[in-house]
Amino acid sequence: MPEAVFVPPDFPRYRAVSLLVREIFKRHTDLVEPLSLDEAYLDVTENKTGLPTATRVASTIREQIREELNLTASAGVAPNKFLAKIASDWRKPGGLFVIQPDEVDTFLPPLPVGRLPGVGKVTEARLEKLGIRTVGDLRRLELPTLEGPFGRHGVRLYELARGIDNSPVLPDRPTQSVSAEDTFQHDVPLSETVPLIRRLAEKTWAASRKETRIARTVVLKLRTSEFKILTRSHTPSSPPSSCEELTCIALSLRERVDLDPHQRYRLVGVGLCNFRDAEQTSTQPVLFE
Repeated sequence: MPEAVFVPPDFPRYRAVSLLVREIFKRHTDLVEPLSLDEAYLDVTENKTGLPTATRVASTIREQIREELNLTASAGVAPNKFLAKIASDWRKPGGLFVIQPDEVDTFLPPLPVGRLPGVGKVTEARLEKLGIRTVGDLRRLELPTLEGPFGRHGVRLYELARGIDNSPVLPDRPTQSVSAEDTFQHDVPLSETVPLIRRLAEKTWAASRKETRIARTVVLKLRTSEFKILTRSHTPSSPPSSCEELTCIALSLRERVDLDPHQRYRLVGVGLCNFRDAEQTSTQPVLFE
């Protein structure tokens, strides 16, 4: 639109505010697991302020964020991490939603199966072929039925459909990598992967901007039609400083794939890894002309 105003992102400011929000979290518990600049898991089973319930803790944190930083925050309270994630999305923006332990068996079954973590478009399509559209449909399948076609992920699906998630909150877990990948509807030659590599590089770059640390290494991942996984990586002298630079490196890694030109591929992915704190990373020099 001609009248649209484009505001450039201010990631240094976002990172600074993110640290202030985490300071508020730390008043209540040391068990804080950041997921991105604006999202984190908190374990408040035992909280520092002596508040009697997790709901009271969540309400207090939201009030402190609003009063001290003039920001709204959404929160989800639930017995485990994956349910808390679903709850936090339930009343965005600025809402609070609680899933009590005795409500799990009534809350989950009506949900679309795509609401479960790890169920992307490909898995959702495979489940739909089995007649699975809701979490309730998924619950009716026995473990061997899911484990056969989905392997270890089938076990995870079986547990999530029943509200089971025993993964602990891991405080200050450093990001190891960020990536984006996609599967082709039909296997394609390497020469046809360029547009998808560009799109995946854009997604990966956007995801990396949420991190307070800086990635040093670019990775290109390919899966052949025979399900063989290939990876190529490059660590430049200075970290990628733009989406264009990341894309350029990812495309150059494609040139290092030395299989038969007639080889076909079914998946491609672009990733960033080898994260370092900003002060440990040399930045690209500025050139004035």
